[in-house]
Amino acid sequence: MCYDMRAQEEDMNDAWARAVEHSITTRFRKTIWRNFVSAMKQYRLTQPGDVIAVCVSGGKDSLLLAKCMQLLEQYSDIPFETKFLCMDPGYSPENRQMILETAAKLGIELTMFDTDILSIAEGTSSPCHVCAAMRRGYLYKEARKLGCNKIALGHHFDDVCETVLLSMFYGGEFKTMMPRLSSDNYEGMQLIRPLYLVREKYILLWQAAHQIPALTCACAVTRREEGGKRKEIKNLLKELATTNPRIMNNIFSSIQNINLDTVLSYRPSKGEEPCSVLDAE
Repeated sequence: MCYDMRAQEEDMNDAWARAVEHSITTRFRKTIWRNFVSAMKQYRLTQPGDVIAVCVSGGKDSLLLAKCMQLLEQYSDIPFETKFLCMDPGYSPENRQMILETAAKLGIELTMFDTDILSIAEGTSSPCHVCAAMRRGYLYKEARKLGCNKIALGHHFDDVCETVLLSMFYGGEFKTMMPRLSSDNYEGMQLIRPLYLVREKYILLWQAAHQIPALTCACAVTRREEGGKRKEIKNLLKELATTNPRIMNNIFSSIQNINLDTVLSYRPSKGEEPCSVLDAE
């Protein structure tokens, strides 16, 4: 009897996982799959022989990324391999278990490793910056152990636009997330962002359509500050979109249409002094 119930549960999970995967290329083909594939091609995020560590945090974005990368690996003209890497930065036992169970139901085989990033970062004056830097370092290190040459993160179109305003308002500079960049500290390793052109609202619709359990930020600092500065920027953009629905598209376009003749100075590359446009006249 117990065996029959277990088999029935496994069949239900398999059917659910197939439905979740199938919807990406059918119901959400125009809003998710097409933009995902466009980013992969436009920004040349894969090369033949790549072994990519798809980083799964348990959030909606990384879960979608994992499923998209699974599908692309099957059908891509460019041969590459995916591995699924999950870092526990100090989750509660309940959150850790939820990640493992959700990934298993979705057919994602995780390699999980432990760190104490959250406890370290929460005791610093810049917890978000420290957390992000430490996370990336650990992910590069563990990905290399798995034989990977790239890590894939689940940042999406909205993250890119929000980062532009965050850097201007709170960093005093103009920059954004790049779809592909090389590691400074791990030679031969690259970071890619395959969801670069996918809007967050469609990820939310995909998650809701299948009632996929997912984590939000597990950081006590972010919860205490009700989402922090990124949530503040997200709310601002939402308000601006009520009168200008193209606000996000315009921000994204701005990072592709920079006219150096209309800026005071720019920094050509890391470590170099700013170049004044006026000095060049």
